[in-house]
Amino acid sequence: MQFKFHKYQATGNDFVIIDNRDDHFPKDRTSLIQKLCHRKFGIGSDGLILLEPSTLANFTMTFYNPDGSQSFCGNGSRAVVSYAQSIGLIQIAGSFEAYDGIHETKIAGNLIQIKMAEVHNGRPILNGTFIDTGSPHYVEFVENLMEIDVVQKGRKLRHAAVFGPEGSNINYVEKIGDGKISVRTYERGVENETLSCGTGVTASAIVAANNGMGNAIAIHTPGGNLSVWFEQKETDYDNIWLEGPAELVFSGNINL
Repeated sequence: MQFKFHKYQATGNDFVIIDNRDDHFPKDRTSLIQKLCHRKFGIGSDGLILLEPSTLANFTMTFYNPDGSQSFCGNGSRAVVSYAQSIGLIQIAGSFEAYDGIHETKIAGNLIQIKMAEVHNGRPILNGTFIDTGSPHYVEFVENLMEIDVVQKGRKLRHAAVFGPEGSNINYVEKIGDGKISVRTYERGVENETLSCGTGVTASAIVAANNGMGNAIAIHTPGGNLSVWFEQKETDYDNIWLEGPAELVFSGNINL
């Protein structure tokens, strides 16, 4: 069995993208998804994205974590929008279906903007805030962010009973200026720290807004810089946009 694939990265979050408009990919084979994402036995990535047809938008993004579970992925969305533009499915604006509904998108050069789903205000948990931005996230503000062992702390906290049976992504955040934060994320499904997480920086930006930092936040991650802006209501956040670069790394064929 041979698959044509495209490897994309979006601020260091890397993804395997397969055009599945002809429905040839066996989505019921979790072990195959895991192998494609494996960095020793497959292509290696933080997730697998299938680009599929949609009757409601320009295309559908079906996203799998490296363990085969599904969720919404902000950086993966930016990556697949870039790919969709390269094959003519979208020009400078459009929409796509995802795990949590339909999202608008805009493209300006290599900067991809996606509109996130409406987010309800987070709730205090442990030493931080739990908030759902399409994927569940725990956000904790800290000092000396770069000295924190995100893998050790995140791996321990990710399965905490307070998050329920599916657990949570874990974000450690430091204020680095007016309207600016630095974020490091331990991602569930990947079960490691990633260089960037789109839903994670969105969650972190919203928690920053709750701390009086405004409704337009610049975010530094180990993989690069992102921006998040939104409208704040009494208990909700709407018109949320995530912006950052995405680019093709390489394409190829793999036999499995």
